[in-house]
Amino acid sequence: MGKAQVTVYCSIDEAFARPILEQYGRDSGVEVRAVYDSEAGKTTGLIQRIIREADAGRPKADVLWSSEIFNTIALARAGLLEGYAPPSAADIPAKFKDGENRWTGYAARARVIAFDPQRTPREQVPQKWEELAKPEIAGRVSLANPLFGTTRGHVAAMFARWGNERGRAFLEALRDGGVHIADGNSATVRAVMAGQADFAVTDSDDVWVAQRGGASLDLVYPDLGAGGTLLIPCSVAMIRGAPNSAEGRKLVDSLISQRVERLLAESDARHVPVREALRAELKMTWPAESVMDYDAVVDAMAASETAVREVLIR
Repeated sequence: MGKAQVTVYCSIDEAFARPILEQYGRDSGVEVRAVYDSEAGKTTGLIQRIIREADAGRPKADVLWSSEIFNTIALARAGLLEGYAPPSAADIPAKFKDGENRWTGYAARARVIAFDPQRTPREQVPQKWEELAKPEIAGRVSLANPLFGTTRGHVAAMFARWGNERGRAFLEALRDGGVHIADGNSATVRAVMAGQADFAVTDSDDVWVAQRGGASLDLVYPDLGAGGTLLIPCSVAMIRGAPNSAEGRKLVDSLISQRVERLLAESDARHVPVREALRAELKMTWPAESVMDYDAVVDAMAASETAVREVLIR
């Protein structure tokens, strides 16, 4: 009998995910086959791969370990995820768990504006997301392609919070003001570091990693509505029809564990634990948040993507 195997499709940054998965493989004796997504196509490419394989009747992945939650919810709605309640998720708040146990969220990142404090004083950085669309600011902004990754979910959250008309007007003002569209969140940060933009719309981990590398970079948490920014948890789920479902469940339980959430929090990415006790232990705070119904964000995606294609990405 051959060695046990498990396949995971992963959009967590490989630098942080690979050591965790390799350690799991050594500890469990299971061969872990990991497929990672590109920066430019974060998560979206893997989601399309899962859909194609399901349509062909040949699911190849056992586990999805995603850097966001909205595509995971969409997969659950499409019937492509298997219900499983990992025992290690018992201390995760209910808002981060699907009612049918098809996914679990944890290890959040915040949507932020990154800037170079040596070039732009903090008091000149927009404090509300809509301020990025001002004529005098939009041309100084670098934004990842909103059809992919967390930027996709962020724009959908804007539509969910503000409504379609206001959301579309925001995109039009960005376009008219000359916003720069980049290949991914890390590319927006590099644009600020290179002096090609003053403001990067990105995730908090991209800023922390750049700071650790010596970059002159800082961030603010702009208000999306209700006094805070959007926080996006990572998510873990079992793929329906997984070829190695027993090993997949064991891996899900490990990935959702407090130990792994601590590793992600203590990494250069500084993911924020959803477990309150773990935040207290690590002396981390939950940033001021625009509390969002994740399902409402997914509901808004069709309208937001249509607007993005018509206004920004032609």
